[in-house]
Amino acid sequence: MSREELNQIRYVIAFISEFARKFNLGQKQAFNYLKRFKGLDYLYSFYDVLHTQSFEDAIHDISIICLRNGGRLQNYRQ
Repeated sequence: MSREELNQIRYVIAFISEFARKFNLGQKQAFNYLKRFKGLDYLYSFYDVLHTQSFEDAIHDISIICLRNGGRLQNYRQ
């Protein structure tokens, strides 16, 4: 496995953990939600940009993608 692939895997794991914390979900629930509503697809497709943003910004962007694909969780910025 290349270093880039390992970094991407680590980022995705950390992202799922942060997403779960933000929405008070278990990590498995967060993973399933992101998978069902295309958040993971977006995360993998735009990893090169998303990993340069804060988790807060990435969660905001991906929560919008999930909403557009039928998800119900909303991220209100404070």
